[in-house]
Amino acid sequence: MAKFNMNPKKNPMPSQLPYVRNRNFEEVELGYTEEMAIDEAKRCFGCKNHPCVSGCPVNIDIPAFVTKVAEGDFEGAYEIIHRSSSLPAVCGRVCPQETQCEGACTRNNMGEPVGIGRLERFVADWHNAHSTAAPILPPKNGHKVAVVGSGPSGLTCAGDLAKLGYEVTVYEALHLAGGVLVYGIPEFRLPKAIVQKEIDNLKALGVKIETNMVIGRVLTIEELKNEHGYDAIFIGSGAGLPMFMNIPGENLKGVFSANEFLTRSNLMKAYLPDSTTPIHRGRNVAVVGGGNVAMDAARTAKRLGAENVYIVYRRGMEELPARREEIKHAMEEGIIFKTLCNPVELLPAKTDDPKDPAFGSVAAMRCIRMELGEPDASGRRRPVAIAGSEFEMEVDCVIMSLGTSPNPLIKATTPGLETKKWGEIVADENGLTSIEGVYAGGDAVTGAATVILAMGAGKTAAAAIDKYIQSK
Repeated sequence: MAKFNMNPKKNPMPSQLPYVRNRNFEEVELGYTEEMAIDEAKRCFGCKNHPCVSGCPVNIDIPAFVTKVAEGDFEGAYEIIHRSSSLPAVCGRVCPQETQCEGACTRNNMGEPVGIGRLERFVADWHNAHSTAAPILPPKNGHKVAVVGSGPSGLTCAGDLAKLGYEVTVYEALHLAGGVLVYGIPEFRLPKAIVQKEIDNLKALGVKIETNMVIGRVLTIEELKNEHGYDAIFIGSGAGLPMFMNIPGENLKGVFSANEFLTRSNLMKAYLPDSTTPIHRGRNVAVVGGGNVAMDAARTAKRLGAENVYIVYRRGMEELPARREEIKHAMEEGIIFKTLCNPVELLPAKTDDPKDPAFGSVAAMRCIRMELGEPDASGRRRPVAIAGSEFEMEVDCVIMSLGTSPNPLIKATTPGLETKKWGEIVADENGLTSIEGVYAGGDAVTGAATVILAMGAGKTAAAAIDKYIQSK
């Protein structure tokens, strides 16, 4: 048996065919077999300086777990991953490995990197399917920590603290735990049963989760800190407040934020045939934006029966911020990309009859063509409107995917909590806010970012909280 697999390309990921998957909500990628995983793991050279680890926001010992996979010791591989990550089945599916661990992989010098994300997913799925052993509960240390929000940062912080013996309670505003993992990312990219299994693993460690708890309404941060006996608090409440363009017609029927559209489909299961959750199933759908959320909304609209789905983005294809993999999947599924154009007005249906179902609904979108000028503050070339280039698109549904900012509720009900212009909580490199014993991380601090960066922030804050409490 050869020590290394010298194939310059990754083992392909088995997937549903595009013309099949764009009509269902089942997971697009089907995962490696044991044989594929072992073969892919043997592509790793086990570099001495481990550049892949430095590219991982939660510092998983990647060479060690990949070596275990190559040896066929899948449970051993899981144990290594789980030391650093509380959500491996999630990370293996949604992390942008191409710009992180895989982007730093030495094998990029001779082809494609090792499929680290695919291997992490395989290992987590194998463990969840085969392991029956109950986790060993650490002895309690007598201290309590509250975590606000059950998204990636909150769950990671809770898991790390539970492993250290803390009594951790997670407060979630919605009726299900998981945050953006359950309301934002579609079933076909991240099955909710996978998320629930990861949450169940945390509960088995002793983490308590209380749902329907809107912090700032039911309880305040001050009440958690001063009346409920928590030694520290972590705020991982995310960034769920959608942004709009403020153009004429945005208040027409059939215009949504991507947050609302995806929440109705993902969290409230509007995609199911027997669902009672209302959702607009447009025939011609325009999604304004170019990030991963825009791709999720467009691909969801296609699966809900839209004939034509457009991505409308003011820069070009090369500037799209979404993952290349998500763009590729969208194109394969028939999503139409209208780049270098920008909406300027949404037009209503041409009817004055209030009894007409189309009354007050969006019927068209007026756009203007763009060209790229000099770089702006982000370093990307600034889109500039081309005078006289306006045109109209026939649409009956418009989904705005322009980014999100933190909900202002916690700021408004927490005296002394310092925030930035758009409501992001100010926190230092360890997650400490302007209030002693109160830490924050993830999208609540950075604005909308990736799952793995939020997890990294939760991990960092957990270590800082432990140091803070133990030093008191």
